[in-house]
Amino acid sequence: MLLTESPVTSTTRSPTMSASRNSSSATSLADRLIEKLRNRTAVVSVIGLGYVGLPLANVLHGNGFRVVGFDIDTRKVESLKAGKSYIGHISDSRVQEVIGDGRFEPTTDFSRIAEVDTIAICVPTPLTANREPDLSFIESTGRSIAPHLRRGQLIVLESTTYPGTTREVLQPILEGMSGLRAGEDFLLAFSPEREDPGNPKFSTSNIPKVVGGMDEGSSRAAAVLYEFVSTKVVPVSSMEVAEACKILENTYRAVNIALVNEMKILFDRMGLSMWEVIEAAKTKPFGFQAFYPGPGLGGHCIPIDPFYLTWLARRYGMNTRFIELAGEVNQNMPHYVVDTTIRNLNKFGKAVNGSKIGIIGIAYKKDVDDPRESPAFEIIEELLHLGAQISYHDPHVPTMPRMRKYALTMDSQRLTPEYLAAQDAIVVVTDHSAVDWSLVVKHAKLVIDPRNAASKVPGNKSNVIN
Repeated sequence: MLLTESPVTSTTRSPTMSASRNSSSATSLADRLIEKLRNRTAVVSVIGLGYVGLPLANVLHGNGFRVVGFDIDTRKVESLKAGKSYIGHISDSRVQEVIGDGRFEPTTDFSRIAEVDTIAICVPTPLTANREPDLSFIESTGRSIAPHLRRGQLIVLESTTYPGTTREVLQPILEGMSGLRAGEDFLLAFSPEREDPGNPKFSTSNIPKVVGGMDEGSSRAAAVLYEFVSTKVVPVSSMEVAEACKILENTYRAVNIALVNEMKILFDRMGLSMWEVIEAAKTKPFGFQAFYPGPGLGGHCIPIDPFYLTWLARRYGMNTRFIELAGEVNQNMPHYVVDTTIRNLNKFGKAVNGSKIGIIGIAYKKDVDDPRESPAFEIIEELLHLGAQISYHDPHVPTMPRMRKYALTMDSQRLTPEYLAAQDAIVVVTDHSAVDWSLVVKHAKLVIDPRNAASKVPGNKSNVIN
């Protein structure tokens, strides 16, 4: 149903009266929802049961709520119903526990949106082939839930995106297809996800949660919801501030990583160890935070978010040259790793064409099973194009998954002395703790180590290039 003009906004009422009514309505909606949240009679939901959504659903369940989890991937839903986890830091036993008590229901049926009181949207926000924001998952989610919305619900977008997305993209879809108005019939907010998979110090429950609503009522209700998720909730003045917060966090990291990546290339030419330079700089007790070089950026945020910001800047007639340069530097790192491999194979009289090259780690970061945007795929594809024979080992990713941009079919190989000795080169992409780096150094002919994984291996390491 298309949204028709409300009598509240017609010429018979002033803007002040309209704003007053909307504010009063939102406050009333918020108060009723907050009461249900406080006594845990609210039914909460999460859309997107991936690396962000499933941990969020887990925490909400652990705090006494009935949780409905939505996903378009039937394999994920069926896996959860069978008591099987597909995320490393959530065990099968935990999935069986939350399924067994009946308070967590995974489903692909979006008509059940009508049953819930809160809706947290945790869907991907990748880039298009032209490195522009791809909001198709947010838009399709909005279209899936809008026909089933009812008065009094709270919708919170968690997907990382540019400032203005919730108000300019999601809100019109929800209003246009439901006939309801945000702030008058339902509450709307943004709260950026801040997951750090593989980090034992931080999890969903102890990472501060930034929350910004479209109005005072939405902000209050969302803040109360996330009091049951995080030990600290940080309210901000608007959805746009909350959206910009996440973009700033990840752009800050991307720019600083680009700086050390570029300095790594320079110091390599000068014969200096970037790793030793960083360790020396870290001794300064102020004004310096250590960032480390690597084979390229990975994950669902840091390689992507700066491009959201540069795209947004162009809409405002501005070029973010500093950020774009950082993106270029980071994008070049997989090629630098391939070039380093080629140069060092040449020293052994080997061409890359026909060489056996083993990749250690295809997950995007240490000790996780998430390969999204991992530089490993670009490195592998480029080496394959040059004629190398590629295999890989990753203790957390036993079979190479199909990615949006890559369709490689491989299984992880056992890391044995025989396997290592049979390779002409080993390229370290991910420095997993479970890997025996002493074994790698001892038996590999050549180790290209842009992660400095072998740094703690004692003795002669003349075969290691880092």
